[in-house]
Amino acid sequence: MMQPAADLPLWAAIVVSTFLLIGASLALIGAIGFLRLPTFYERLHAPTLGTSWGIGGVMLASMIFFTVTSQRLVIHEILIGIFVTVTTPVTFMLLARAALHRDRAAKNGKVPAKQEEP
Repeated sequence: MMQPAADLPLWAAIVVSTFLLIGASLALIGAIGFLRLPTFYERLHAPTLGTSWGIGGVMLASMIFFTVTSQRLVIHEILIGIFVTVTTPVTFMLLARAALHRDRAAKNGKVPAKQEEP
């Protein structure tokens, strides 16, 4: 049987709510940017903002909430933040390179030409 959640003090509820709103707003901005930007290359940047900074706000809210309600330091969410911080740029770079290779192979004139190595 689940235990009822402990009451959250007002100051903690305000801080948690603020971080949740910031994180959710950044994720929303990333989603809107993904929908509104015209080209694939421009669309790559907006979701990375939402995943990296948006998850940061939610992660901080979670850490504060569980630290206050369990009355002990809860920081294992930092692992999630590290994984997101490492994987988001790598995924971004791999997607961009694959799209660039595809567009160059299709001889799309809107992409820069491949530079020759000296």
